[in-house]
Amino acid sequence: MAEEPVIRAEIESQPEVWMATWRELQEGRERLSALLFSQCWDGVLFVGCGSTYYLSLAAASLHQQLTGQRAQASPSSEVALFPAGVYPDVRQMVLMVAVSRSGETTETLQAAEEHHRREMPVLAITCDGDSRLAGLAEAAFVCQEAWEEAVPQTRSFTSMYLAAQYLAGLVASDDAYLGALEALSARGRDVLHRSVDLSVNLAGQGWQRAAFLGSGPYYGLACEAMLKLKEMALAWSEAYHFPEFRHGPISLVDQQTLVVGMLSDTAAEAEQSVLEEVRRLGGQTLAIGERVAPERATHTLSLESGLPELARGPLLLLPLQLLAYHRALEQGLDPQRPRHLRRVVVAA
Repeated sequence: MAEEPVIRAEIESQPEVWMATWRELQEGRERLSALLFSQCWDGVLFVGCGSTYYLSLAAASLHQQLTGQRAQASPSSEVALFPAGVYPDVRQMVLMVAVSRSGETTETLQAAEEHHRREMPVLAITCDGDSRLAGLAEAAFVCQEAWEEAVPQTRSFTSMYLAAQYLAGLVASDDAYLGALEALSARGRDVLHRSVDLSVNLAGQGWQRAAFLGSGPYYGLACEAMLKLKEMALAWSEAYHFPEFRHGPISLVDQQTLVVGMLSDTAAEAEQSVLEEVRRLGGQTLAIGERVAPERATHTLSLESGLPELARGPLLLLPLQLLAYHRALEQGLDPQRPRHLRRVVVAA
């Protein structure tokens, strides 16, 4: 019997890893707060590469919505290679949040160094406390339990995203929100359990291309779900904001198309209307949201978490990581060692 890929265990371990991450965040609260409140920042800049760039997109949107503080996301390479396109001409004090699983990604180290050249501090989120990024930053949060053997990020992504959520909660001084983050672990176990049959069934369907839709704080998460399917299953997949899918990409919809929608509370009806249009055009749809009526899509998953919109993001990724995993197995592929990819991208 073939050995179970380690990535399956890493996906399923996330609720426990989130709880460990939560405890580490609480232990580091004073240290993180010291930098976050060291001055009145003009903005926060989240940077990363690949998965962690998508994490940065989600984190920046969430941070600005929760705190009112200006936040933006950029690929680390843009900061390193085209800083004039990232930083304004006028002098501003910006806190960089640099996200890297390994803490050794070349472009992210270069971005942190560029930020330091401008005499501004860096807060690192990583899974390796001995990494160069952790040593370079003025403060670092290390998700020790989230380190993984597989190349595609699963528990490292959601745990580092949880850290970004926590930072926003601290800045907002929102104890109710922080309490909701603590509850993610228990909700995650339930969502994982209810996602298994759905992901296995959907992975075996006849679709050949997939689009992942998310708006507001969920757009970056939709991008990450798209990347997981590309990495693990080598499948054609794209990500869009819900309304943007109508502006061209919808022409691709046919019986071999799967469109996955991460439904928010804020814009649920507008988002649902896009999925309904996809169904009318013959495409398959999967709707994931807090509560989704079964008749609203070809496939549905209700999180039923009881958590606020800005807290439940990690839950949305659990069924989609499993979908990518099972789709890879359906195709006879190794989901934890995608071709051409390395765990750490370091420039020669």
